[in-house]
Amino acid sequence: MFKNSILVIIIISTFLLSCKEEFLEKAPQDKLTQENFPSNPADALAATNAIYEVLRFGTYHRGYYPIDDIMSDDALKGSSPGDLVADLQPFDVFDHNVTNPFVLNWWRALYTGVRRANVVIDRVSQVEMDQNLKERYIGEAKFLRGLYYSDLARGYGGVPLVTESAIRTDYTRATIEQTYDFIEADLRAAIEALPEKSDYAADDLGRATKGAAKALLARVYLYQEEYDSAAFFAEEVINSQQYDLEPSFESAFREETEFGSESVFEIGGIGVQGGVTAGNNEYTTGQGVRGNPNRGIGANRPSMDLINSFEAGDPRMQATVIFVGEVLDGIEIVGDSQTPDTTATGQIETYNQKIWTPGTTPFSNTAHNRRLIRYAEVLLIAAEALNRSNNAAQALVYLNEVRERAREGNESILPDITETDPDLLEGLILEERRHELAMEGHRFWDLVRTGNAEEVLGTFGFQTNKHELLPIPQSERDITNGLLEQNPNWN
Repeated sequence: MFKNSILVIIIISTFLLSCKEEFLEKAPQDKLTQENFPSNPADALAATNAIYEVLRFGTYHRGYYPIDDIMSDDALKGSSPGDLVADLQPFDVFDHNVTNPFVLNWWRALYTGVRRANVVIDRVSQVEMDQNLKERYIGEAKFLRGLYYSDLARGYGGVPLVTESAIRTDYTRATIEQTYDFIEADLRAAIEALPEKSDYAADDLGRATKGAAKALLARVYLYQEEYDSAAFFAEEVINSQQYDLEPSFESAFREETEFGSESVFEIGGIGVQGGVTAGNNEYTTGQGVRGNPNRGIGANRPSMDLINSFEAGDPRMQATVIFVGEVLDGIEIVGDSQTPDTTATGQIETYNQKIWTPGTTPFSNTAHNRRLIRYAEVLLIAAEALNRSNNAAQALVYLNEVRERAREGNESILPDITETDPDLLEGLILEERRHELAMEGHRFWDLVRTGNAEEVLGTFGFQTNKHELLPIPQSERDITNGLLEQNPNWN
C-alpha cells in the first residue's frame, strides 16, 4: 500500500490499472501489485494515470479546504461558527503550528504525487513500447512532478528533492534555489516531450501539454522575480494560438466549458459513487453551500473585504460569490440555519461560486473540474512580468484583454487601464489578479511574493519572517531525527 509520506513509504508497486474509458471520465478500476511494475505498455499507462489521481485528492488542495485562501484577506474559515474551529480557525488568525493536520496532509499529498511521478520517470524508459508514447508519458510525469514541487516550494520553501523510490530516513532539505532549479529542469524537459493541447484526442483531454508546462514555468519564474523568463514563457503560451478567454467570466467555470479554450491545465471530476478512485474531485468537498441545498460544509467563505474590493459593477464579483437568496441553475440558495446572516464584523453568509455545479447534494459537487491554470492567469503573468521588465505598453495590452472580457461588452464599467508608471501599474495588475483569480488559491502567495503580506494581513496575525512559509510538519522531522531543518521562527 502506498503511504502518503516522503519518509515512511513502501516502494511504489501498487497502481491503478487503466481501463478503456476516457482518461478523465473513468478512473482505473483495479490495482496491480508486482515487483517489476511497470513492465508493459498497459502498466506504463496505469502508472502515468496514477500520478494524475493525486490531483483529485482532497488533501492535494491544501488539505480538503484551501487554507491558502483562508490565510488571505479573500476568505474566512466559513462553515457554522462552532465547526472546524480547531482545524481551520488557526489559518484565519495565523495560529497554525507544526502539528496542524492540514499542514501535514498537504505535504504528504504532494510527495505522494512526487513518488508516483518518480516511478514513471525511472522505469517507463525500460518498457518495450512505442517510443513517442514512452517519451510522452515521461514528459507528463516530469510536468506533474514539477507541479507538485512548485507547490512545495511556495508552501514550505526549499524541500527534500526525492528522485528515487528507495526507502530512506536521512532526507535533508535542498535550498530554495536548488528546489527551483529542479522544477525548471523538469518543466523544460516536459516542454520538449509533450504535445500541444490540439494534438490530443478527445479521450485524452486533461493530460499535460506543452502549453501547460510553459505556463507553469512562467509562474515559477514570476515567483522568483525572473521577469524576463516569466514573460518569455507566458508569451510563448499566448502566441501558440492554443488558448483564448471564454466569452464571459462566469462561463469559464461551468460544465459546458470543461477542457475548453481557457483551460490550460484542468483537474477533472465526474460525480459518481466511489470517491477519488471512481473519478471524483474532492476539491469541492468542504466548500459547497451548507444547509439548503446541502452541497457541503460551507468552508472557505468569501470575505466582505474581497466583495467590497471589486470595482463598481464588476460582473466577476457576482460570478465569484454565492449569496443567500440567489437562484443558481433553478436552485434557491437558502443557506445554513446555524450560520448568522450577518456577524458582528459585518460578514454575511457567502460561498465560493467558482466551485458550483448543478445539483442539490454534496455528491454532485465532486463533478467539478478545477481549472488549475487558466489562460487569464497567463495573460496576467505576462502583464506583470513585462511591466517589471520596463515594457508597460505591452503589459497594458494583456491586462486590458482580461478587463475587456470581464466587462462583457458594457463600456460603462471596467475601463481600459492607461497607467504607464511601472510602480503604479504594478499595483493595478496585482488588484486585477485579485479579482480575476479570487478563491483560486493565488492571493496569499501573491501578497507574500510581492512583500505586501504584513501590510495587508498583519492585523490578522501575520508575522514577517515566519508566516511566509508553512512549518515543516513535526512528524516528518521526527522521522529523520531532526535532519529536516524547521522553517524560521517555527517551534
